[in-house]
Amino acid sequence: MANSVDEVIAKLSAAFNRVFNDFKGMYVFGIHTDGKMHEDEDIEIAGLFDIEDKAKREQIWPIIGKIETNMDVCIDFYPYTEESFKKDEEIYEEVMENGIFFDKTGKRMK
Repeated sequence: MANSVDEVIAKLSAAFNRVFNDFKGMYVFGIHTDGKMHEDEDIEIAGLFDIEDKAKREQIWPIIGKIETNMDVCIDFYPYTEESFKKDEEIYEEVMENGIFFDKTGKRMK
C-alpha cells in the first residue's frame, strides 16, 4: 500500500502529464484530506481537464487501474472540466468546503 495520498497524487500527476496536455490538477476530498492512507477506504479525487469526454475517460481508466494495482490502493476518480465540475453541485460543494487542491505537477496547494 502507498505510504501517503501525496505519493498517489504524484504518480497520477506524472502519468496524466505524459498523456494529456490539458490536465490542470486535481482535488482530493473525503476522508483522505488528512494525507494519510485509510485501509478499506477509496481515495476520492476530482481531476480537472480542458476537455472531458468518452475518449478521455477511456484513456484515464487504464492509468487509474495501473496505479491502483501498483500501489495497492482504490481510487474513485471523477474527471471534469471546470464548467462540468461546478455543475455537479454535490461533489463541487464538498470539494470546495473540505478538498485539497494539487496542481498539475502534484504539488499540494493548501
